[in-house]
Amino acid sequence: MKTFTVQLKSISEVKAFVNTACEQPCDIDIVSGRYVIDAKSIMGIFSLDLSKPITVEVHGTDSDGEKFYQAVSNFIENKS
Repeated sequence: MKTFTVQLKSISEVKAFVNTACEQPCDIDIVSGRYVIDAKSIMGIFSLDLSKPITVEVHGTDSDGEKFYQAVSNFIENKS
């Protein structure tokens, strides 16, 4: 599992993030506080407080995690 933090600042960024997540073959979750949301659910993401960074968990192979990480790299907070 690969975990990283993203910041989604606009509706277009949320749409781009969800579209990219939907292209992935593995499950991807977003964790915000006690809530765990499917990253492929645009309505789920909009139910979160997007003023704060959110944690992304990619449940797949290391290759899947790295591929998604690179695909959404422009949204990543605190790149490591």
